[in-house]
Amino acid sequence: MIQEDMEQRRMILAAIIDSSEDAIISKSLDGIIVSWNRSAERMFGYPEAEALGKHISMLIPADRQAEEDMIVANLRAGKRIEHFQTIRVNKAGEEIHISLTISPIRNQAGVVVGASKIARDITEQKRAEEALTRHNRHMEAINVISKAIAGEIDEEKILQRVTDDSTKLVGAAFGAFFYNKTDTKGESYLLFTLSGAPMEAFEKFGMPRNTAVFSKTFKGEGLYRSDDITKDPNYGKNKPYHGMPEGHLPVVSYLAVPVIAPSGGVTGGLFFGHPEKGKFLAEHEGLLQTISSIAAVTLNKAKLYGEVQALNAKKDEFISFASHELKTPLTTIKGYLQLAEKMPDLTTEVMPKINKQVNRLSAIIGDLLDISKIQAGALALNYAPASLHLIIRESIETVKAFSPGHFLEFELPIRDVQIFVDGQKIGQVIINLLANAVKFSKSGSTVLLKSIYYGDFIRVSVHDQGIGIADKEMGKIFSRFYRIEEGKQKTEGLGLGLYISKEIIEAHHGYIWAESELGKGAVFTLEIPVEYKNMPA
Repeated sequence: MIQEDMEQRRMILAAIIDSSEDAIISKSLDGIIVSWNRSAERMFGYPEAEALGKHISMLIPADRQAEEDMIVANLRAGKRIEHFQTIRVNKAGEEIHISLTISPIRNQAGVVVGASKIARDITEQKRAEEALTRHNRHMEAINVISKAIAGEIDEEKILQRVTDDSTKLVGAAFGAFFYNKTDTKGESYLLFTLSGAPMEAFEKFGMPRNTAVFSKTFKGEGLYRSDDITKDPNYGKNKPYHGMPEGHLPVVSYLAVPVIAPSGGVTGGLFFGHPEKGKFLAEHEGLLQTISSIAAVTLNKAKLYGEVQALNAKKDEFISFASHELKTPLTTIKGYLQLAEKMPDLTTEVMPKINKQVNRLSAIIGDLLDISKIQAGALALNYAPASLHLIIRESIETVKAFSPGHFLEFELPIRDVQIFVDGQKIGQVIINLLANAVKFSKSGSTVLLKSIYYGDFIRVSVHDQGIGIADKEMGKIFSRFYRIEEGKQKTEGLGLGLYISKEIIEAHHGYIWAESELGKGAVFTLEIPVEYKNMPA
């Protein structure tokens, strides 16, 4: 009865082993295979009859034979090996990724006499992991390229970086970017960048011609990949070479992608070659299409930047001219001042008018120069410790000098605050806010400046009792050249003061804003850090 039970258990165990999805193999300590289930047949391709009695090494790649010595050493020590990931080969010579669990087999005396191996095929898992790794590596590479060229405005540097990095990413022996520009006959393109080979490599042969092989790319019809371009039906059909000329770069594997501008036009093409067959893969296609899109956008930005620079040059020329023209009457006015000093009888009548014009012209010139610097990205800030009390008091006194008809009041923190700023520029902003408050307020009204110090920031606000600002204008008041309408008449000035003030405050890593209700005055507030941590000392 006991023997029958044992036999039944052996049969059940054999059935379980035979039906297992995993390959289950047993072997002696000297490596001879003694059992082989059906999954082992499916996985490795050897029928049981061909496997039994053979050495386990027939499944082990030549470069991994040392693993068997390690396994045997562990078995002799009675140790079990779990989930050991490795590679084995099947009957057809194909590599299989497996996860291997190995247990020692002992005889009745407890001596290890062999091993049981359970092998799980993890090839698909490994392929997925490798694909994910490649994808992540590609995304990282794209990110690196994107960051490297994002702020670049030099066309040649953009294209050389894209060509160099793309050539490495797809494993090409050489790569190039050709502009989609033809000669008067429409037969050639312009080589702009080359990677993996010297420019001299093209000197003997001229530029690529308008052939069927290249037209797909330069017409923007899409990416073209060939494992062997010499087998392309359109290859070698053009005179005078009828194939690859002697000394030409040896292109067999071929990959090309058009660089299409945001407008839809074909800027050019990225071309890659390798002397061996089948070097470019399907995964390279999506990678290159992404890179070509980034390159197209960046090139377009560089082009637009060049156009803006040209416009800025014209604008700067105008500002320079306008400043010169404004300085001429300023010199004349100063001459009148000198005359008035010599003829005191004219002083009372002439001096206020001259002073008003001098102040106005000086302010216009200063604003124009500031605008020029701001647009050129050259607004220099001279940081230094400055007294908040002193900046505000001096600003108040300056505005009082030309606004005697208003009451200017101010509230300061009880304790003076040393702020690390460009004191002259911050004073300029405060003067501008006070001057605007006076300009839009009736004579005899009060303009109040409040300043508070809290945490790491100071806040200065200017309150007036003027006409206020309509909601429709609130979002425009800090724009360049915008002037608030007062009734049907626009106020004097070029509409630059608040724009310049905003640029100065933001350059100090601060904020400026306005609050108002039409007919009930306005409050302009600026807030800046007392000492911005990353400012140069």
